[in-house]
Amino acid sequence: MSFSSDEELRGIAEAMMDRTLPKPAWTHAAHVAAAVWIVARCPELVPERDMPMLIRAYNEATGVPNSDTRGYHETITLASLRATAAFLGGAPSGMALHAACNALLDSPVGRKDWMLTHWSRERLFSVEARRRWVGPDLAPLPF
Repeated sequence: MSFSSDEELRGIAEAMMDRTLPKPAWTHAAHVAAAVWIVARCPELVPERDMPMLIRAYNEATGVPNSDTRGYHETITLASLRATAAFLGGAPSGMALHAACNALLDSPVGRKDWMLTHWSRERLFSVEARRRWVGPDLAPLPF
């Protein structure tokens, strides 16, 4: 998926935050778009502090339980936010946010499975990693 305007990112992020985004629209690209918008355009939020609550509330509103096997995942969320912040920090000055989001999605850390180069599947998808931050066991993060 490719975004054509910053307004698309804003719409996704705001709909997720107010829990009106339809569940089928909560795709990998939408996750990235929401993270990009929140990191770059929501100074009132502290992403690592506020995203867990926002994601849990969105999950509950769409019928997804936040459990040991489904819903909110702490390690994936925090790693994604850190990757997003690092990527945006290295984006060219003046680049449109939607273009930066598209570039992030096209980069190695924009892939849905990028974390599996840093975490073993067993460690990343453990109950412990879902509940709290668990560092990588295969390779250090590049940021």
